[in-house]
Amino acid sequence: MPFNKGDFLLVDYVAKVKDEDRILETTIAEEAKKAGIYDENKAYEPKLIILGEGWLLKSVEDEILNMDIGEEKVIELPPEKAFGERDPSKVRVIPARELTRRRIRPVLGAQIEINGRIGLVRSVGSGRVVVDFNHPLAGRTLIYKVKVVKKLESLEERIRALIHTRLPSIEAGKFKIEIKDGDVTIWVPEEALNLDGLQIFKRALAMDVRRYIEDISLLRFIEEFKVREETKEPQQEQQ
Repeated sequence: MPFNKGDFLLVDYVAKVKDEDRILETTIAEEAKKAGIYDENKAYEPKLIILGEGWLLKSVEDEILNMDIGEEKVIELPPEKAFGERDPSKVRVIPARELTRRRIRPVLGAQIEINGRIGLVRSVGSGRVVVDFNHPLAGRTLIYKVKVVKKLESLEERIRALIHTRLPSIEAGKFKIEIKDGDVTIWVPEEALNLDGLQIFKRALAMDVRRYIEDISLLRFIEEFKVREETKEPQQEQQ
């Protein structure tokens, strides 16, 4: 059954550059290990996407719209459906002294930011630096192998998925969630209470819920600190 924009899906995928057969990104640990890009600090698991929100390339999401749960598909994206063709006008020659003035040290192959634009240093020499502001994958054909693992139907499933996306270091199942008449109460587990950025996480989650889930009008967080272990009075033995 085709999906709709706004649906919450869990997907596995492998993204490659076609002409190099080089894996750019994957949600699958074994694929990452085979490609030599495995990161032990990264969680390899199906990725949450919300269709129509650009969590994957639009051309990939458009194909997913017509897939079924459990279906696997290979999608080829020419440059115009991926990151566009290379634009020679985006390759600029910048005086080295201009970069020095901006406290930027140009190094061959490094990414630098100028006026909010990210560019790749292509060459350095003779007081000039060639910076390429094209996307690194511009002009490349990409191959995505995608599998739709699951559609998240219930409010609780969708909220937990958003929690996990925002705070992957804490198991989402440890957050107790209660939903009643459009009000959602979330109990924050004790192990998350001292995390840096907890308040930022809560505000970001509230914004996610406001944007992606229409059926919720109020989001409430409860933080409980255990200050003393409960002890039971020893029972006296009966004579």
